[in-house]
Amino acid sequence: MIRNPKFVLDKPIVMVGLMGAGKTSVGRALARSLDIPFVDSDSEIENAAGASVVDIFSMYGEQEFRRAEKSVIERLLDAKPSVKVISTGEGAFITPAVREMVLNRAISVWLKADLDLLVKRTNFRHTRPMIRTLWLI
Repeated sequence: MIRNPKFVLDKPIVMVGLMGAGKTSVGRALARSLDIPFVDSDSEIENAAGASVVDIFSMYGEQEFRRAEKSVIERLLDAKPSVKVISTGEGAFITPAVREMVLNRAISVWLKADLDLLVKRTNFRHTRPMIRTLWLI
């Protein structure tokens, strides 16, 4: 638990937002400044599955990926230490069960960026399944 005369941090901070908004970069910086752990949910999914997010999408589809994502985020919210920063994948917050868990059990931080910046940051990323789908159209 982090105590400060102005606030007490006693639950995880979860970064949400669109692809390219800076969830991982800002989350890492925030965790470093608060001296608490940082965890990326997509990295945890890849470690658990032994496959990349893109491969999971292509082999099992989005529905199965979202099921795994929900399970991993739930595990991260429950894991000790309870105070940490969690960066989620861009689509995590659209899943009602994930959104409910985050809103009830964590501090959610929505990162917003202008469309031009999002396009610039994600234009040539081939490691994200939704971008890869767009490239195939």
